[in-house]
Amino acid sequence: MARKEGAGADMDSATQAFVAHRNLLFTVAYEMLGSAADAEDVLQETWLRWAGVDHGAVRDRRAYLVRITTRQALSHLRTLGRRKESYVGPWLPEPLLTAPDVAEDVELADSVSMAMLLVLETLGPTERAVFVLREVFDLGYDEIAEAVDKSPAAVRQIAHRARGHVAARRPRGATSAAEPRRTVEAFQQAVETGDLRRLLDVLAPDVVLLTDGGGVVRAALAPVVGADQVARVLGRIATAMTLEPTRVNGDPALIVRLGGEIDTVLALRVDDGLVTGLYAVRNPEKLSRLERETALRR
Repeated sequence: MARKEGAGADMDSATQAFVAHRNLLFTVAYEMLGSAADAEDVLQETWLRWAGVDHGAVRDRRAYLVRITTRQALSHLRTLGRRKESYVGPWLPEPLLTAPDVAEDVELADSVSMAMLLVLETLGPTERAVFVLREVFDLGYDEIAEAVDKSPAAVRQIAHRARGHVAARRPRGATSAAEPRRTVEAFQQAVETGDLRRLLDVLAPDVVLLTDGGGVVRAALAPVVGADQVARVLGRIATAMTLEPTRVNGDPALIVRLGGEIDTVLALRVDDGLVTGLYAVRNPEKLSRLERETALRR
């Protein structure tokens, strides 16, 4: 009886540890995968493996849970890569409705932004895991080495290589917190009124629009590049749709509704007062987490 009670207490403690770190583990998995649905699957697998561990032998529960999550995410990442090879049109990360506190954590907001997640897509699976764990979550090289089954020396080299790769492709940063808000307000008003001249005033000359329909709904199958081309595309959505400002992945965004239902999520990248990137997610399978905020943590 005492043994059962002890086992029960141990499981209660293990459950508390998992719940306490759940938002962190989800964030790790999401940053590695760019898919909330896959991140949730990873968390389920992490729990199953965590439940079978001798918890009394675990010195650092947070590090151990991150290690399990990373290994499961790496497995999913390789499968996800094969799915993306047959994806119709541009693939964009699954957008998450985020709370204001995410935007206040500049490093976290940058790491989960659409622009950064697309940069991370250009890394190999192990490089992506090492970069995320080191640069975003500040894990030590020894901890990362255990998570990716590499030596600490190898992890240092991978981290250096990944850091340089990301730095060469990292989006520019906005100059102030208020600047994106003003730009987004001007952008929204221009789209709602169909004022193409005003729209061109807030679009960077080399702005890029990516649209993800997943082959399920209509979307451009290639990037739309340049202010004139992007303005023409945006000019078509003004008449029948409503635009609702929000924050997605830590960045300003607009939820586009048609007949009260979410049709598109349009995330904006703002640099130096101009919209430089637009990420339009239309695939219905990726729009399920936009009625409630997702808690992300470092």
